[in-house]
Amino acid sequence: MKEMKEILSEIILLTNQIEMEYPELYRFLDEQSMTIPVEDKPEIDQKTMEEYLLGLRHLLEHYVEEHQLR
Repeated sequence: MKEMKEILSEIILLTNQIEMEYPELYRFLDEQSMTIPVEDKPEIDQKTMEEYLLGLRHLLEHYVEEHQLR
């Protein structure tokens, strides 16, 4: 399992990439269901952040495939 610092760094890099290369996708990141907790007091731990990173990767991969980019 990755360290929290490494996971956060990857999230920042991926988010920056989306912002710079896919601004039309970036504006929708805050509206994704993966960012809206279901619980009243969600625990933000290493597993949660890894799942968020994985979700960002899948979102970008799907977007690129759908729009046949790269």
